[in-house]
Amino acid sequence: MKNAAKKVTRRQEASTRIVSSRQTVLPLVLADVREELFSVVMRLGTNVFGAMLEDERTRLCGERYAHDPSRNAMRAGYTQGEMAMAGQRVSMPRPRVRGRDGHEVPLKTWEQFAERDPLTPRAVEQMVIGVSTRNYRRSLERLPREVRSRGTSKSAVSRRFVDGTSRELAKFQSRDLSSLSICVVMIDAIHVGEHIVLVALGIDENGDKHILGLQDGATENAAVCKTFLGDLVARGLSQERSTLFVIDGGKGIASAIQSFFGKLAVVQRCQVHKKRNVEDHLPESMKKNVGRTIAKAYKSSEKRAKSILEGLARQLENEYPSAAASLREGLDETLTVLRFDLGEWLTRTLATTNAIEYINGRLRKTMHNVDRWRNGKMVRRWVAVGLVEAQKTFRKLRGHKNMPKLVAALRAHDAKVNPSAVDATRKAA
Repeated sequence: MKNAAKKVTRRQEASTRIVSSRQTVLPLVLADVREELFSVVMRLGTNVFGAMLEDERTRLCGERYAHDPSRNAMRAGYTQGEMAMAGQRVSMPRPRVRGRDGHEVPLKTWEQFAERDPLTPRAVEQMVIGVSTRNYRRSLERLPREVRSRGTSKSAVSRRFVDGTSRELAKFQSRDLSSLSICVVMIDAIHVGEHIVLVALGIDENGDKHILGLQDGATENAAVCKTFLGDLVARGLSQERSTLFVIDGGKGIASAIQSFFGKLAVVQRCQVHKKRNVEDHLPESMKKNVGRTIAKAYKSSEKRAKSILEGLARQLENEYPSAAASLREGLDETLTVLRFDLGEWLTRTLATTNAIEYINGRLRKTMHNVDRWRNGKMVRRWVAVGLVEAQKTFRKLRGHKNMPKLVAALRAHDAKVNPSAVDATRKAA
């Protein structure tokens, strides 16, 4: 019995060793198979492309060794050329054709492929998903050993990234905004190194989100904010109708909005920022209770919320006058959306800058690998790329089904502050 038990144990141990060895070898085998498969695909691709080039040369020069006195071109051997392939530049032979005048005749097939430069978008994509310039080569598929390549060094990838992001920034900052029916603009700042970048998020009448632009500066002062809004207006952001501006309460941006939009600006101060500012003036023992009271007020009607907050300010006035003053400052602007009866979800969404804070979070994720910010241009390029990436993840605004109510409220505000303009618009319609 003991011998039989020992034999069973030995078989189990042997079986375990076999399974373990298979688990170790299998990934290695799969990796080799994948590499070999990619090599086969690469060879097939280059062979097909080579055949396409030879077909074009045959159309120009006629069949090889066939005498044709009417032909205008002749074969001129081969030279080494480079094509963009698999995220790098690959060396391959290029057929040559020479005309009767002795000048080289370009092959259209080669030119069409050579003019396309997928390397710059590939470099930008790799940097955005977190691949560093020094690790770019490792992120690419391995080429067959006989294929020579270049363009994967740290400096080459960096140059392509700078070029690609510079073009992305120029395109991003020159977009026409006049075709967008923007009725809400959220503005917030993100700190990048020693720089501050203002970002504007627009929401149209259907509840769709649009990144409107960016502006860098050392501070959020009025001059920087005016430059930013001036650029948005120049690119088509309407000054002819009321717009809801959701801001964090900074004086610079508030002043700039007033300068450009006047009475047509309907301002909503971020309730989260206001609550945080009040709590900053209080001891730890009071923050929780005061914060709960403020949050409760913001969930009420406009009249009820104002009554609660004014009562809270009176309670804090003697012991913590700074907290009371912070609560009273801009109090009405923190309650703007409560008077529009927009429903719970849309009201909560438009009462804070959380929608644009989400974008800032995406930006930080995109830029987390950057250790040193050399200058403002670098900051602008990276932020532009991050914003484009963030925009790919956008969904409709939460509570967007009640956007018609907001639009109606803004048009009513138009009639209130500028009735003559509204009458003129109706007559034109």
